[in-house]
Amino acid sequence: MNILLTGPPSIGKSTVIKKIVNTLAPDRAEGFWTGEIRRGTERVGFSITTLDGQTGLLAHRDLGSGPQVGKYFVNLADIDRLIVPVLRRARQSAKMIVIDEIASMELKSSLFAPEVRECLDTGQVLGAIQKKGGSFVEEVKSRPDVTVMELTVSNRDCMPQQVLHLLNLR
Repeated sequence: MNILLTGPPSIGKSTVIKKIVNTLAPDRAEGFWTGEIRRGTERVGFSITTLDGQTGLLAHRDLGSGPQVGKYFVNLADIDRLIVPVLRRARQSAKMIVIDEIASMELKSSLFAPEVRECLDTGQVLGAIQKKGGSFVEEVKSRPDVTVMELTVSNRDCMPQQVLHLLNLR
């Protein structure tokens, strides 16, 4: 079963995914998560961290080139160099595939969506998906093998347990 968390930005989707992954055996999952890059209290970009410790830049206001999503320039090179290969490895290894997240920035890479489809075909994805999106986001949400769970302030503390229960891991 593929489980995707959705909700507004900064609600805690990445945090919930990290809590779930941290309850698993170290070699049970593979994939990536994103994080905010802040300058003081201001968000200026997003980082990529793979579960095996590789890091990169997803997007940044000061990058100056690349496709734009809002005020951020997307770093296609790191999506294609880090995210796509780690998803392919996870898919081929039959581990849980962590995709944080399926959203406008990642989808600027022509390699990302096809790899996500293949990962979803395994039924092993735990991830996050943007709440509102284009045709690919809607396609993913409407798949019969995808369960979308909305994260809110009131349910985010109990969400890791709910997901683990659905995955029969607790």
